[in-house]
Amino acid sequence: MTEKMTTHQAAEDARNADILIYLNGRIVPRAQAVVSVYDSGFMLGDGVWEGLRLYNGTWAFLDAHIDRLFEAAKAIDLDIGLDRSGVVQAIYDTQAANDMQTDVHARVMVTRGTKVRPFQHPALSQSGPTVAIIMEHSRPSLPRPIRLATVPHMRGLPMTQDPKLNSHSKLNCIIACIAAEKAGADEALMLDVNGFVNTTNACNFFIVRKGEVWTSTGDYCMNGITRQKVIDLCRANGIPVHERNFSLVDTYGADEAFLTGTFGAQTPVSEIDGRQIGTGQMGPMTEKLRGLYKNLIEQETL
Repeated sequence: MTEKMTTHQAAEDARNADILIYLNGRIVPRAQAVVSVYDSGFMLGDGVWEGLRLYNGTWAFLDAHIDRLFEAAKAIDLDIGLDRSGVVQAIYDTQAANDMQTDVHARVMVTRGTKVRPFQHPALSQSGPTVAIIMEHSRPSLPRPIRLATVPHMRGLPMTQDPKLNSHSKLNCIIACIAAEKAGADEALMLDVNGFVNTTNACNFFIVRKGEVWTSTGDYCMNGITRQKVIDLCRANGIPVHERNFSLVDTYGADEAFLTGTFGAQTPVSEIDGRQIGTGQMGPMTEKLRGLYKNLIEQETL
């Protein structure tokens, strides 16, 4: 049986046992970075987060990530308790405390804070927000392309839980991932409410057909920063790219498929629903876009 993987699979790094974590203005050892069982994030998934990567001492696309964090917080009427410069300084302070320079992944998390009673209403969160930053030494380690299975679970409509919101409430995506694993795949391919191919449970999804790069309309998926960078790179380098509706039939007949995300950048897909995609290995377009993205990161982190 083929070993199961995830799009966030990383090489083991012993240094992560001793990382220091930012928690509400203090930087503490990992074992001391704890929150109350009354915290609204733990109790209800009431919070927002961002994932960032550190390359050669520089946080890639930091402004775009901070923009998205504050936009999400405003959408759920959550006061982060820090301004933009305060959040950025907290990231830099945590980086310095851990003496980290490259191949690092950070997760910046903000919840509505500790509740006075264990119930839903946001007014019960009266202590102010909980802000935590986890930084780990993290080098992607994918020995083979990812296998996907289509699942019946969809990303929500904007009037339920907008899929563009980077929320702590990830149960829908977790259930989708479990369904894909039960089907023998690594992760889930999720459709939109109209039955068109949308996204995976963890990443944005692309296919390549006859030299063209296709991704979903973006109406029902996370507004991925890496997703947008790939679209921009295609346009800047004369590669036809389309944000459009497409079906599983289009997907099964694709020459290549790949995922995008902050952690793995561009991750090749070998098969979907038991059907081999292209050669089953990384295709030439995916490889080209990886190279263009690597160059962009190098320019961004000079």
